[in-house]
Amino acid sequence: MKLSIIRSACGSLRLHPARSGTRLGGLSRRCLPVGPANSRLILRTASSASSGGTNPKLAVSSGEQSRKSDGFECDSSLRDVVQSTKEAMVALQRTNPAIQPLLVIIQAGEDDRLFEINKKMAERMGLNITQICLAKECSEDEIVEEVLKLNEDPRVHGVYLHLPPASLTSRVLNTLKPEKDVDGISDLNLGRLVRGDLSKGFVPPIASAVLDLLEKHDAPLEGKTVLLVGGEGALGVALQCLIERSGMVALKSHWHSKNLQKQVMQADAVVLLGAGTLDVPPTWVRPGAAVICCEPTLKTDEHAIKMSSKSGLGNLIAAYRTQNVVRSCSRWLQEQQYQPWRLRSLKLQPLTPVPSDIEISRAQTPKPVDQLAKEIGLLPEELEAYGRNKAKVRLSLLDRLHTQPDGKYVLVAGITPTPLGEGKSTVTIGLVQALSAHLKLNSFACLRQPSQGPTFGVKGGAAGGGYAQVIPMEEFNLHLTGDIHAITAANNLVAAAIDARMLHEATQSDKALFNRLVPSVNGVRRFSPIQISRLRRLGISKIDPASLTLQEVSAFARLDLDPSKITWQRVVDTNDRFLRKITIGQASTEKGQIRETGFDIAVASEIMAILALADSLEDMKNRLARMVVGTSRSGQPVTAEDLGVSGALTVLMKDAIKPTLMQTLEGTPVFVHAGPFANIAHGNSSVLADKLALKLVGRDGFVVTEAGFGADIGMEKFFNIKCRASGLRPNVVVLVATVRALKMHGGGPNVSAGTPLPKEYIDENLTLVAGGCRSNLRKQIQIAHLFGVPVVVALNVFKTDTQAEIDLVCQLAKECGASDAVPCHHWSQGGRGSLEVAQAVNEAAGRPSNFQFLYNIEMPIVEKIRTVAQKVYGADDIKLSPEAKSKIDYYNQQGYGSLPICMAKTHLSLSHMPDKKGAPTGFILPIRDVRASIGAGFIFPLVGTMSTMPGLPTRPCFYDIDLDPVTEEITGLF
Repeated sequence: MKLSIIRSACGSLRLHPARSGTRLGGLSRRCLPVGPANSRLILRTASSASSGGTNPKLAVSSGEQSRKSDGFECDSSLRDVVQSTKEAMVALQRTNPAIQPLLVIIQAGEDDRLFEINKKMAERMGLNITQICLAKECSEDEIVEEVLKLNEDPRVHGVYLHLPPASLTSRVLNTLKPEKDVDGISDLNLGRLVRGDLSKGFVPPIASAVLDLLEKHDAPLEGKTVLLVGGEGALGVALQCLIERSGMVALKSHWHSKNLQKQVMQADAVVLLGAGTLDVPPTWVRPGAAVICCEPTLKTDEHAIKMSSKSGLGNLIAAYRTQNVVRSCSRWLQEQQYQPWRLRSLKLQPLTPVPSDIEISRAQTPKPVDQLAKEIGLLPEELEAYGRNKAKVRLSLLDRLHTQPDGKYVLVAGITPTPLGEGKSTVTIGLVQALSAHLKLNSFACLRQPSQGPTFGVKGGAAGGGYAQVIPMEEFNLHLTGDIHAITAANNLVAAAIDARMLHEATQSDKALFNRLVPSVNGVRRFSPIQISRLRRLGISKIDPASLTLQEVSAFARLDLDPSKITWQRVVDTNDRFLRKITIGQASTEKGQIRETGFDIAVASEIMAILALADSLEDMKNRLARMVVGTSRSGQPVTAEDLGVSGALTVLMKDAIKPTLMQTLEGTPVFVHAGPFANIAHGNSSVLADKLALKLVGRDGFVVTEAGFGADIGMEKFFNIKCRASGLRPNVVVLVATVRALKMHGGGPNVSAGTPLPKEYIDENLTLVAGGCRSNLRKQIQIAHLFGVPVVVALNVFKTDTQAEIDLVCQLAKECGASDAVPCHHWSQGGRGSLEVAQAVNEAAGRPSNFQFLYNIEMPIVEKIRTVAQKVYGADDIKLSPEAKSKIDYYNQQGYGSLPICMAKTHLSLSHMPDKKGAPTGFILPIRDVRASIGAGFIFPLVGTMSTMPGLPTRPCFYDIDLDPVTEEITGLF
């Protein structure tokens, strides 16, 4: 007779002295803990009498004999498990040398014996192990709290709940993430096992051990019958499934079944589950049959531990658990790799006539954002949901996919627009809908967040239009995830810091000012880190406040801002013309510190430009610190870091730096992030959104981003500013044109928002169309070619356009140098209406791109301005005002001469004259002033008069915007 004993997954064998060697029905019994809680497992093997009699009975062997058998079988199994697990570890660490799988044991009480056994096995396999000891009478809430912490810890790959059965409630079991449930006791993992799907779940270690024992039984059990007696829990279910999949027949019975004796006598092996003190008489067991007994027990003693070390059975179960931890780690690493998309597109049923934008948006039900995220390969921990339809995406994605090749990079720009806009956003969205939903190519749209100024002013929303929209469009246009509000708060904190600092410097002595800036706290006075940075910039290496000289105290404490040279203004995200120039400080409490200042619209803030150009949180922090807010009376620039506010600004912006994930009408992904204007800033969505998207789409995918206004403004700044900051290189430019705008550039009458279109724009007029193509369209194509990028012209078709006009535009665009020119019907048809442009972009992206910058960054500021004016705008030369010359000299003196140029000029003409359409030539470009956004990283010359605070028209859009108080539906957005 051979006796084998399998240790539980808890890895803590306890052999009770009172029962050691005790004869129980002719059996030498050894008890040990088993299962998800503490239990004991006994194996008995029956044999025939030497006389060959037919009465079944159990052979009796000495305890020493049993231990030899135990050691032989368990040593063999243990060697196999250890060897396979070590091989898996070697494979893991070959490609991930820094990875170290970690098992955490949560237990009630401070008994270290179980931990020590698992620790020895973990060390043998090369794993880490941690023990969390809760109070013996710990509550469900305390257990859940610990489990939740471990769920979110990426270092933890397996969790074992070594707790009494009463503590293993459904809430506790199902709080544990299934991917970390290495004992396979959660409902989901048990369901996976029952279904036969072990690609994600785990086999309970005790079940693996029982199955191992059955398979190593003296007589092969394949095709034989295994009877499971008692036990309705997870262990019983797991065993039944595993036994049947191993080719054995599993039968179930209960302890009080009338047919139990007959069933036991017919079985080739018997597994007793939850037996308690019950036992099966030896006479019931047929010769050669195996009997495995699993009984609940919570008893422990030192002798049990001693015996376990001889048998080695506890190590076998600990090894199975360790094997599961390694598998969990391997799966986690696999999840960290790039995942192919499984995008489910949403069906469109376009109507004729096309309903309003908000009606179309509301008719489509967007996918839950977490579902969309899963479809495009985002991990749950990389998503921060803001309700059902939008979510922030964490920048850790860039670290996870840093080895993933980027996709293809497409820029959507436009010809010089009419005041009505030509539909770059709709073309962008229609293009990605065509690429992803119809051509089945991964694609991402990256758009700017719209300002509420235009939304409630003249232009309305910016979510696209018709059947090419970002949805829900009201969420897109209103607040979104609060980024612009964060920018407003950060910008105005700087403004408040400036005026407060000037007040305190004007009303306090050097000593009083220094004592308040560096206060004594509990008798100790220290500089803060940001103050130490200011000391270093002043050339002071001291860190003890008491060691500064009087001159050093004065230099440190006084910024000495010149009120007439403060360049920082407050912002608000509303078109409010009466805030363009204001007087502040008129209350008596401000002690006569009155000065003139003004408000800009929030998206004109330098902080918005920084958000759009930063490539990491650290980069954004450094840029915020470098922002110059004014000049001291001695002519030195004063920065946000000098004010001591840059750290607080980073805190306010820490969530805003994460792009917002939304979707189109056809369920394709969109990043919405940042929103600088293109006429007064660089006019592009964020570098980070583009970088995240380029990783997610994969090598053969497409990221389509949009540049504001015409190619002469948004596209030029995209290339010369954004691409310098990001290091990214575009593959294709999609140049958006409309028959309406081409007619205007061909000599048509002026177009004004809010007034009916003249008949020239409604009736067919091929002469005007041809004139616009040969002037403005040709020039914009040439501008793109200056940077070495191929151009696809996308004609955004309106219902008033005739087929002859459409054909003429496509023909002339190719003659002017476009790689292709195709009509787009996305507004009325969705992605299906943009298939031609999608195919043209896909073809053009496969051609070589010879990208180059327009100018060398080290060129003098004046020469960079001249280069843009002559090569992009078509000017003969530039003319600098005396103030502009003075500013350029100052910026060169301060070391800012190597920054790129961000021209601030009208978007309604290639020139500085809004009424000059087509492609003007023979003009001198006047540079009225030159300013600097040092944090953002560019110099911006002002061409003519540029307002940074729009005003409201006579009849703003807000007249039509309303809310139904019953349904909470918004009306009037478009």
